[in-house]
Amino acid sequence: MKRTTAIAVLVAATLAASLTACGDSSDDKAAPSTPPTATTTAPKPAQSATASAGKPVNGIPPKPTGAEREAYLAAIKAVAPNAAADPDKAIDAGRNQCSALNGGAQNVDHSAAQRFGNDAHPLTDGQGKAINVALRATMCPAS
Repeated sequence: MKRTTAIAVLVAATLAASLTACGDSSDDKAAPSTPPTATTTAPKPAQSATASAGKPVNGIPPKPTGAEREAYLAAIKAVAPNAAADPDKAIDAGRNQCSALNGGAQNVDHSAAQRFGNDAHPLTDGQGKAINVALRATMCPAS
């Protein structure tokens, strides 16, 4: 239980720092610092691991349980409480966002904002970035 609390506090502190350091960049039309690269969605042959073995399948991690689940949900609630109102939907959205992060998708911050927000509770790209930080700290660490 102490580990879960420590993870949640660490993630919340990281998210708070990233939210205060980053504003909504919707008015900023600056060109990206690196040119976009082509990506494919076809799985590599080495990605034949199963979710039951605890390894991602096509970049999608297994559903978290126990302390990992609680730490993930706490991290999402720290960014956008309404995004975790339905824990199962928040977990599914996170697993799908991990696939985008692990697959090298473009505009992942905007994608996270769209995936976790809705018409009643829209999220900014800045909040999407904070959600991606939370995902990397919990459910889908960078490989």
